[in-house]
Parts: sequence; structure tokens; C-alpha cells
Amino acid sequence: MTDFQQQALQLASQQQDSPVWLRPLRGEGAGQWQRAGWPGRRTELWKYTPLQALQRTDFQCWGRAQPQSAGSASLLPLDAIRLVFVNGVFDAQASTAAHPQVVHFSAASEPQRALIEKHLGRIVNTERHLFASLSNAWVQDGVLLHVPRNVILDKPVYIVHVSTPDAEPVIVNQRLLVVLEENAKAELIEHFVSDAQAQNSFVNSLTEVSIGANAELQHYRINLEQEQQIHIGGVHIDLQRDARYRGFTLAEGSQLKRLDFQINHRGAGAHAALNGVYLPRNNQLVDYHTNVEHWAPHCTTSEVFRGIISDSARAVFNGRILIHPHAQKTLAELSNRNLLTSDKAEVDTKPELEIYADDVKCAHGATVSQLDETAMYYLQSRGVSKTQARTMLSFGFINELLQELPRAEVRDYLHHHLAILFGTATDLS
Repeated sequence: MTDFQQQALQLASQQQDSPVWLRPLRGEGAGQWQRAGWPGRRTELWKYTPLQALQRTDFQCWGRAQPQSAGSASLLPLDAIRLVFVNGVFDAQASTAAHPQVVHFSAASEPQRALIEKHLGRIVNTERHLFASLSNAWVQDGVLLHVPRNVILDKPVYIVHVSTPDAEPVIVNQRLLVVLEENAKAELIEHFVSDAQAQNSFVNSLTEVSIGANAELQHYRINLEQEQQIHIGGVHIDLQRDARYRGFTLAEGSQLKRLDFQINHRGAGAHAALNGVYLPRNNQLVDYHTNVEHWAPHCTTSEVFRGIISDSARAVFNGRILIHPHAQKTLAELSNRNLLTSDKAEVDTKPELEIYADDVKCAHGATVSQLDETAMYYLQSRGVSKTQARTMLSFGFINELLQELPRAEVRDYLHHHLAILFGTATDLS
């Protein structure tokens, strides 16, 4: 075992106040973590993403809330059911009043507890996802979003995770379980953000989603932490008959950022649409791994990811669609496009199709390109500076995905944030 694996187990053993009914899951996760091998260059799922940033940091304690720290982060101006966590600690003052559909694991009623025990740790495949087993070992509390049958939430659920530096490196374990019953509908926004100071925490975040028959979830996951942040996260989704998942994810890079999306079509007629944008710069790294598995017939998947890689940054995109033998009449498309704005920028892209059914329609593709010199010359010949021309062309590369976002507050927030990121005060919308 590596030093980090031993530290992780030691930290798990120090947690004494988790609910008793979570302890079997914690024990199961600790056992899997202890037995698992540490990923290296020969581990296919981690081939391009080294974990030295974790190994060279000495983590000895859990995250602690910092006074007034939530107010220093830029949040969405949104009328929503809002829960704010600072270094993993719930901030009641920055959150809205309690809502019957959203509850902490530690405050769950008997029916809610039964629902958590049924789904928590069961949607994710911990054999494939190493850090999900660690999340199980560390789980002390979490959030349940439960939308009963035929209920449509009238407000989005906005869950904010704020990171702020501590005197020593800290661990933050974040857990979210979403259960939508038959014909239910909800909108969820997960926002990971930090203040401008250099961060020294490791965030391990795991979201599990069960979408019932004919239910629908609109999901946003936005990672805008400072570049010293270490973040490994996963979203794991089960779709039942005629269920619909529409997701959007955007991430800036950091010294280590790995984000996994696993989507399982369990029932006939399910639909999943996932769009994503990644924007590493400086010496940052961002790694997206997506895996969509079609287990049932007549399901559809649409997946589009675009990345802009700048300076000496690196990006990894691995998108896999697996069609199982019984998943006839599948329609699945995967597209990954990348723009390198520097000679030192690098991307490793690997779109995959694995098909075991004979009546399907599938397509996949990836491109890597640089800024069009002809377009740059055209804009400069019209009085646009070289910096402005570079910004306009870069933003145009991803703007199509942003314009498709159904919620205006998210769209406007990202437009404003990207205007600052690209170094211009011009309105990019």
C-alpha cells in the first residue's frame, strides 16, 4: 500500500460520529480500498493521469469550516433550494430554509433512511471506480434529494461546495444521493468553487442518481476551483424505462482534476444527453472519463465534449459507449473536439464504441486543432487586436454548448466568468 492509501484508512478509522446504519457501507468501502492496487502508468483507466499530487501531500485531518468563507465565493444569483458546504461542513447561515425533499443523511427519517440504504453505494461500481470505494469508507454524512412519484420540484436544488485553505492539508468527502421516482422531475446544480487563495485540500466527491420510469433530471456540474485544488469526482446514473437525463458539466483544470461520468440505461426507451466543456491552462490537468452502457433496447445517447487547452496544460478525454447484446435499436453518438491555443498544450483523446448488438446506429469521433490563422488574420485586418481575436475564436468554439443551457442564470454566470478567464471585459454572450 502507498502512504496515501494508509493515510486514507487511518482517517476513516478516526470518524466516530457517523450514523450506525452507515457503518456496513464504510466497512465494505475500507475493505475494497485496502485490497485495491494503486493506479499507475499501466492502469488503463489512469494511464494519462498521474496521482503524485496525492502521494506527495501529507493529509492528516478533515476539512473545517472557516468563518465568513462562503461569502468570499462567487455564487449563482438563483432562486433555489440552496445548500452550502464549506470544506465539507454545512453552512446553515448561507443556505436556505429546510425543504422536505432535501435532507442530510444524519437527519433522515425511517423511510428516508431505508431509501438511502437501498441506493447508496449501489449505483456506483466500486470495482471499476477506485475512489468511489474510498468515498464509501469515508462516508459520514451526505445529502439525499428525493422526489416522490408524480412530483415536480418548483425550484432547482443548488448545492454549493466551497473550498478554502487551512493551516494544513485537509480531506473533504462529499456525498450526494438523488432518487427520482416515477414521473418525477427535478433540476439540480452542483457547484464546486473556492476563494482566490492557493488551496491545500483534496476533495473526493461522489454523486449517485436513480431516475425512475418516465422521470426527468436536468443536471449541471460546475468545477471552478483554484488551480492548486485536488479534486476527484464521479457522477453515476441509473436510468429506468423512458427516463431522461440531461446533463452539462464544465471544469477548469488544477494540479489534479479527474471527473468520471457513468450512465447506465437500465430500462427501454431511456434517453441521456451529456455536454461538457473543459478549460485547463497554465500547468493544469483535467481528465474526463465517461462511460455509457446500454443494457436495454430503444435507448438513445447524445454526448458532446469540447476542450480548450492553453499554455502548458494537459487534458484527457476518454469517452466510451458500450452496447450490450440485448440493447437493440440503440441510437448513440459521441463527439469530442479540442482546441490547442499553444504549442505546449497537450490533449489525449480516446473515443470508444463497443457494440455487441446488430441493430444499432452509433457514431463517434474526435478532433484536435489549433486556432485558424486565416480567421485570426481576418479579424486583425478588421481592427481587432490579436488578443481579442484569440479570445473571440476560442469562445466561439464552446459558445454553442453554453447557448443550449436551458437555465439563463447558469448561462449568464458562465459567460461572465469566462470573460474574466479569457482576459477580456467584453460581454461574450
